[in-house]
Amino acid sequence: GPRKPHDQPTHVCLLSRAVERTRGDRAPSSDADRRESWKYRVMSDPRLAALEYLEAHHVMTLASTGPAGPWAAAVFYVNDGFALTFLSSPTTRHGTDIEAHGRCAAAIHEDYSEWRAIKGVQLEGSVRRLTGTERVTAIARYAKKFTVIRPDRAPEVVKAALAKVAWYELVPDRCFFIDNAAGFGNRVEIEL
Repeated sequence: GPRKPHDQPTHVCLLSRAVERTRGDRAPSSDADRRESWKYRVMSDPRLAALEYLEAHHVMTLASTGPAGPWAAAVFYVNDGFALTFLSSPTTRHGTDIEAHGRCAAAIHEDYSEWRAIKGVQLEGSVRRLTGTERVTAIARYAKKFTVIRPDRAPEVVKAALAKVAWYELVPDRCFFIDNAAGFGNRVEIEL
């Protein structure tokens, strides 16, 4: 059957390096070379480029809607393919929106100062609270990316906060990769 977003490989950077080696062993030497290298990757495999981008970044802007209207909040995430795991207090505005509606949108991007540099991921999908073994697995995956939550490293204030959070997974049903290095307004829908 078709692969689910959470079945996708999480270590895609190695594949990207292999693609680069097929184009020659030299590393990009200038910003223009790096843009061309990234453009090649986006054009040849936008799915891989989007997965690399998700893995390389840490914060998503989560957009929800509820009785008080639309809302956006920045949250740390870890990805497993295109599925994004994050934690939050269920009493926050976005937490109550998620509990009530189970759908959100998100954007992952940097604060770019030049239009040619703009890259990012936009997605929308279903969000659910994780429980049981899924929650335990999500926490372990999250702790690999954010070591501050590991029990042997977490300060008491972090441990206290973690005791009050819920763990969520956003599984997109639509996903777009934006990369202006491949052309102004370049936006490619990723098949999930």
